[in-house]
Amino acid sequence: MRPAGITSMATEGDGSSRTSAVPGAAPDDGAFLLKFHAPEILFGPGSMGESGYAAARLGARRPFVVTDPGVVEAGWVDELLPLLRAEGLHPTVWTSVTPNPKDHEVSAAYERYLEVGGDVIVAIGGGSCADAAKGVAVLAGNGGDIRDYAGIDQMESPIPPLLMIPSTSGTGADVSQFCIVTDTDRRVKLTIMGRALVPDISITDPRLLTTMPDDLNAATGLDALTHAVESYVSLAHNPLADGQALSAVGLVCRHLRLTMSDPFQLEHRGKMAQASLQAGMAFSNAILGATHAMSHQVGGLLDAPHGVINGVLLPHVIRYNARVAPDRFVGLALSAGLAVGTMPGEEAAELLADHVRRLADDVGVPRGLRELGVCEDNIESLSATTLQDACLATNPRAADQNDIRTLFLEAL
Repeated sequence: MRPAGITSMATEGDGSSRTSAVPGAAPDDGAFLLKFHAPEILFGPGSMGESGYAAARLGARRPFVVTDPGVVEAGWVDELLPLLRAEGLHPTVWTSVTPNPKDHEVSAAYERYLEVGGDVIVAIGGGSCADAAKGVAVLAGNGGDIRDYAGIDQMESPIPPLLMIPSTSGTGADVSQFCIVTDTDRRVKLTIMGRALVPDISITDPRLLTTMPDDLNAATGLDALTHAVESYVSLAHNPLADGQALSAVGLVCRHLRLTMSDPFQLEHRGKMAQASLQAGMAFSNAILGATHAMSHQVGGLLDAPHGVINGVLLPHVIRYNARVAPDRFVGLALSAGLAVGTMPGEEAAELLADHVRRLADDVGVPRGLRELGVCEDNIESLSATTLQDACLATNPRAADQNDIRTLFLEAL
């Protein structure tokens, strides 16, 4: 079910949730209250040099570092560990994280965390590492099975401090109140959401982005774009998040292609890092929509790259949502650099949808879900599980299973 008349959605510091609703009120008319959640942020080339001091400020003695083999191979963990040790800390490194982190991976990491007596949890890597780290934190504070916490504010007890160091430019997990984990029994992605999951400190060093392979760069860049578009049109959008979203759209549209052609140019990497950061803050505070609700199901089924799935789905969802929120797409199209003039919102949305598809083409993303392994036999179950995803609640246009089925078929 989609809550009616949502103008802002926030989670309190004590873990309780609160929705401020003014039926019929525009989210930017000032007739509502909102909170804007964000971590302490360190940004810029060389900022990882502050990570040891940052961990110590959070009270670390035995930090638990969550990463993956690719980040280790790139040399970033070797750069991080001396920084932690220079502060007198004794880190443990956990590397058994795969793309789209699994429930059993989180459980295994948690057992190791307990074994070594870990305290502050440090994630260095992409969104999968950040989500796995958040999953460990949830279990460290609350116990049980990570699948028990799907939904909004299911945690009752505090979690350990979180320090995030992203190595990709798009997931936004380093600043958001989301944790996405795959339920391997049901083959679906679970959305775990709550204020406690906003990291304490996020360190964005654009140097780390230079070692991303092209396919990961493309996927995470399109993920950032999707975060920005969906948060801007979300039922929970608000003036504080809107500016972050619009800026992120412009940055991705101007710089993603350039990071593909000139991967070691820090100017473009820095702009994409900024886009990821701003889009992450936007969706953490304004939530998302149907693209993510659908993408989570495909990712859970096929273990496919989340940002790639978004890139396929987003143009279709833009056209679907433009029927009820046309004016919101004018601002998005302008930020993307499109000459919309005085055209109606639905026409601007059509231009934006085409623009997103061209960008996806340029960075090598397939044109349909079938190329990723989805077949017509999967559509019914994907449509059913989409309705259970928390992200669908803030989609601007209501969607039943038939609507979702139609969108999946269009994107096939």
